[in-house]
Amino acid sequence: MAARVSAGESESGDRHLVKAIGGQVLVAVVDGLGRGPEAAAAARAAIETLERDDESTLPGFLTACHRALTGTRGAVLSLALVDPAARALTWAGVGNVAGVLVQRGPAGHARGLAMRGGIVGGDMPRIEPETLALSGDDTLIFATDGIKGTFADELPLNDDPNSQAAAILERHGRTDDDALVVVAHFAGTRGSS
Repeated sequence: MAARVSAGESESGDRHLVKAIGGQVLVAVVDGLGRGPEAAAAARAAIETLERDDESTLPGFLTACHRALTGTRGAVLSLALVDPAARALTWAGVGNVAGVLVQRGPAGHARGLAMRGGIVGGDMPRIEPETLALSGDDTLIFATDGIKGTFADELPLNDDPNSQAAAILERHGRTDDDALVVVAHFAGTRGSS
């Protein structure tokens, strides 16, 4: 993970969470609308909701966040639920937190998360998660809108997620908005995730 607070602000409205739920892993990135303390409060409320919930599906997580954020500024949010045993990733997003799954297996390619317009805590659309097969050497990248959308055209090609996140922030991060990028590498063929 790599993050930067918007110039002139003391607190970021961009937050993330990675947590184990049974044999699966939830990866979440939330961007509170705007900047400053109100954006940070909305993002914090979403993350706290996800931290407490260990039993939902992706639509359930998003619905719980929607309820928790009603009356706040709102947020945009992308989630992925990784099931290493099934070698599958299920993801969904509301708003403009970009998601890219880079698969380096035999038929390697990058797939983008189909984002649905809307606001968690405001006008939220119906959620339709997508499930993708993992090839065994895959990288998931979530980036808030403080990272220029062109980041996926020039991804760093090393296996260290921390270095990848730092390079994306350095090359594509904007200073006029909070910026956050999360990189998760799934090395199923090497026995770890």
